[in-house]
Amino acid sequence: MKAVVLAGGYATRLWPITRNRPKMLLPVGDGTVIDEIFADLEADDRVDEVFVSTNERFAEEFEAYLADSTFEKPTVSVEDTSAESEKFGVVGALAQLIDREGVDDDLVVVAGDNLISFDVGEFVDFFEEKGTPTLAAYDVGSRERAKSYGLVTLEGDRVVDFQEKPDDPQSTLVSIACYAFPKETLPDFEEYLSDGNNPDEPGWFIQWLQSRQDVHAFTFDEAWFDIGTPESYLDAVSWYLGGESIVHPDATVENTVIGDDVYVLAGATITDSTIEESVVFKNATVHDADVRRSIIDEETMVDGLDLSGALVGAHSRLTNEE
Repeated sequence: MKAVVLAGGYATRLWPITRNRPKMLLPVGDGTVIDEIFADLEADDRVDEVFVSTNERFAEEFEAYLADSTFEKPTVSVEDTSAESEKFGVVGALAQLIDREGVDDDLVVVAGDNLISFDVGEFVDFFEEKGTPTLAAYDVGSRERAKSYGLVTLEGDRVVDFQEKPDDPQSTLVSIACYAFPKETLPDFEEYLSDGNNPDEPGWFIQWLQSRQDVHAFTFDEAWFDIGTPESYLDAVSWYLGGESIVHPDATVENTVIGDDVYVLAGATITDSTIEESVVFKNATVHDADVRRSIIDEETMVDGLDLSGALVGAHSRLTNEE
């Protein structure tokens, strides 16, 4: 079995934090967003190769990250794009990767910006039991949120209807960009694209596939975060921290109130401040500031300010100088 971790997005909604780094490498706890997926795939003996599908712009970042990691299976597979406007779309990128890497095995596909609470191995168990194309589904609890995803209708665990980004969703159960495909279905990617179908969101392909053959859904109840916005990233960090806060031993915090869900990385210096529900990256400096629900990137100075919902890019200097 092969696996693909989708990591080709440019995450423009998270700029400037992701202007020069892929969102999958944003820090969460002791690792990054993508680490849990890598760890699950590394531990599963059924998966012998993991392809990290990314773009030319971020390929070097992933190669360097993997070289310094303990993961042995992942290798970088580069899409021929370097800007958002040149993207193939997810389905197009998958079809290209299947051809480029000569994939001829069952295939697991997981979006690298997913922070999920189940082990990917459990999902593979379910897929092998069913022997059909399989997706993971989660109840987002909001019809407004469901508009942004692929809506799943089930009879038991079989998908009987799939609607990509419906205008008027009738339920809140959605697909979360975690899929598995038997090797016999891999030629369907090329057929789907050659018929002029939407090459972008994988949900359109699932909708097309479901109309032609059985598709099953693995459902789970714990937690899931689609990290595409500052809010979802902070929510994911908050869930991981569980109401606690983490201050790296190599950070300096003096005369400061650290509230709930605060994550301070190595080398950061925070003095005479109040921090709540925020992430302070390595070697950032915060002085005499009130920071709430904000992300402060590395090598940044924030002095004498009240920040709420702020994204402060790397190497910035924000002060209250007159």
